[in-house]
Amino acid sequence: MANDDDKSTPQPFLARWSQRKQEARAAPAAVPPVDDAEKPVPVLPAIEELTPESDFSGFMHPKVDPALRRAALQKLFSDPHFNVMDGLDTYIDDYSQPNPLPPAMLAGLRQAQNILAWAKETKEETAARFAPVPEESARAAGDAVDSIEAMDSIAADTASQHAAPPATLPTLAAAEPASMPAATDSDAEERKS
Repeated sequence: MANDDDKSTPQPFLARWSQRKQEARAAPAAVPPVDDAEKPVPVLPAIEELTPESDFSGFMHPKVDPALRRAALQKLFSDPHFNVMDGLDTYIDDYSQPNPLPPAMLAGLRQAQNILAWAKETKEETAARFAPVPEESARAAGDAVDSIEAMDSIAADTASQHAAPPATLPTLAAAEPASMPAATDSDAEERKS
């Protein structure tokens, strides 16, 4: 500890710090540290008698055989208490299940009903379902031809409207001399200054 004289005279910070470190080194240690290797090996219970409530600290002694320590830890962590999964873990579900949805839920889905109906269809029923009705196919073909002819006539009208410029617009070269006044020498001098 510092003397009363030290408190009255101001010392720089580093000098005070150095003095206190030297005093701490000079003071004898109250309790010498005991090395774990010097302690005797504690009496260990049999592995078969261990329960999760048992004291496993004796198995952590440095002189205990590592195989015995490993066996004790295996006994401790084999308890089902340590095998409870966290409910917030993302990957705890079993994604190896091929049918995760129960059949009752699948039957209630409209998409699944259609898929199941298609799966039960025979090839003939499928062909009949997709085969066009003769009257409807002829009517659909006639409508398609009419719509193609209508689009062709619209395209032809549009092309004829944009093919030639209208004759009423004057050309730029013809309109230029009449609309622009002649430049004089005084105008040119004004621009220079």
